[in-house]
Amino acid sequence: MTTTSSTPRPEYPRPQCTRERWMNLNGRWGFDFDPGDSGFERGLSSPDAELSLEITVPFAPESTLSGIGDVDFHHAVWYRRQVSVPTDWDGRILLHFGAVDHDTTVWVDGREVGRHRGGFTSFTFDLTARAGVRAGDTVTLTVRARDSKDAPQARGKQSTEYANHDADYTRTTGIWQTVWLEPVPEIAIRRPRITPDLEGEHFAVEVPLSTGLPGGRVRVTVSDEHGVVGEREVRADLTLTPRLTVAIVAGRVRPWSIADPFLYDVRVELLDADGAVVDQVGSYAGLRSVAIVGRSVLINGETVFQSLVLDQGLYADGLLTAPSDGALVHDIELSMQAGFNGARLHQKVFEERFLYHADRLGYLVWGEFGDWGCKTTGPSDDRQQPDASYVAEWLEALERDYSHPAIIGWCPLNETRQHISDRITALDDVTRAMFLATKAMDTTRPVLDASGYAHRVFETDVYDSHNYDQDPATFSATLGMLDPTTRTAFVNTEDDGDRHVEGARPWSLPYNGQPYFCSEFGGIWWNADAAAAADAPEQSGTTSWGYGERVRSLDDFYARFEGLVTALLGNEHMFGYCYTQLTDVFQEQNGVYDFARGQKFDIERIREIQTRVAAIEAAARP
Repeated sequence: MTTTSSTPRPEYPRPQCTRERWMNLNGRWGFDFDPGDSGFERGLSSPDAELSLEITVPFAPESTLSGIGDVDFHHAVWYRRQVSVPTDWDGRILLHFGAVDHDTTVWVDGREVGRHRGGFTSFTFDLTARAGVRAGDTVTLTVRARDSKDAPQARGKQSTEYANHDADYTRTTGIWQTVWLEPVPEIAIRRPRITPDLEGEHFAVEVPLSTGLPGGRVRVTVSDEHGVVGEREVRADLTLTPRLTVAIVAGRVRPWSIADPFLYDVRVELLDADGAVVDQVGSYAGLRSVAIVGRSVLINGETVFQSLVLDQGLYADGLLTAPSDGALVHDIELSMQAGFNGARLHQKVFEERFLYHADRLGYLVWGEFGDWGCKTTGPSDDRQQPDASYVAEWLEALERDYSHPAIIGWCPLNETRQHISDRITALDDVTRAMFLATKAMDTTRPVLDASGYAHRVFETDVYDSHNYDQDPATFSATLGMLDPTTRTAFVNTEDDGDRHVEGARPWSLPYNGQPYFCSEFGGIWWNADAAAAADAPEQSGTTSWGYGERVRSLDDFYARFEGLVTALLGNEHMFGYCYTQLTDVFQEQNGVYDFARGQKFDIERIREIQTRVAAIEAAARP
């Protein structure tokens, strides 16, 4: 590994496919804005072209941690850095990007080596194959990132207006996750795909190779803290992706769960005809199952009520990028301290390090795409039509994150507000494509076609609604409309609590009795400074924002929180809920913690409310 104590985000970024030799390229890069997107025509792809600024990678130029902090629109930006490949490396040299928002082109010494579209997913370019880069070479890397505010691209909660407003926040442009180099042999292992089989007490492991190795073997070894618990070899030249079933020996089976998030070590090796190791990667795996039985979602065959919190993964100084690896851990610990056992990872494909920490801490998560409402520009309902890039980027996210045991469900889309009309639209096609792509990629987890508003797929595995009614009584009555026997369900509410009534242009296809949860509720607006003022926040000089009528005191908050939680835990048809939200985010001040992760409430009291109400409701049920 090549890194220094001053390198930002120095940890290895890909915990489920590790190699010992790598070079972290975070740190100072040359940088420039390109407001007219004319940089290519002006020769900025040349290694000799000057860039006028410097930036700290992996932080976006809008963030303060980047050293720039310019929050204007940036239609194109350029990066440059000279890199010396270590002389003791051999084989091919790969250049990895954790994520770049949104449309990326990379040059090496002025020669284009690759392009990628999508701001949330990782990608890799083979610098040896595309530019002849080898050990000992010194090369100049140039990166251009384009980021339009008008194109139909997935952008999550990034504001398409200049300023933050409502639930839209400061944009992220360009590199926002770790960049690194890595040597691999000419025939190399690609990311393994690990599927747990709890009943069969084994792991099914798929090992894609860059190409087959004549006479070679693939070996997978699974170990616990006491040593090897399973091992298997297969030929490396019979298929594009060798597949192995690695059984766990008797007495060493230990399921992954919230209470015991045990992870096995996994080593994947490629051996030549003489048995010598050609390539190897490290990984890990959790042995657990997810199933649907009736209206229940089971983990390891047992009902686990999912007390989730909405986590948007934003930071005041780093925006989409966590300032440190410890900050990722801290967010999970804060959530668990408040009594939540998991999160909806909301409108952002979280970096792999977060998922690693969720795996090892026993923290349930739903993987989600950052599409929010498929928002583009245009008139009426036709303004929100996604394109094929949504499907392509979502498939990249699924491929990257498939093997994480903490992920117990997928949600491709969020709050697609368009009514379902008498004609099939691009959104209908993309919603179904993303649902089917998820099911094809992963047969082991439930899939929610779209969270909140329009459910456009009849056979979606689970069903949900978003309901920000702030009155526990009417909130409970509304969710009491759920009746699996008659296939009726409440669809959604706007912020004011009014229901959307199905009519000629319904919000959703009919409910088919799937497992149901209220996947957004609460959002209780609390700002101590605003509460101290006699007038509403907008009249008292603050910019605090939240859902519905704000509470006037801490006691009011606890009473409302308990009333809303009681309504959900008291509904026998719910398999879980998701409270909005973990932290304040800029002007949206409805978090359990403030934006700096400081306490706003008595966290033990919030935890006690959830656990006490859950215990009472569980005791009351037959």
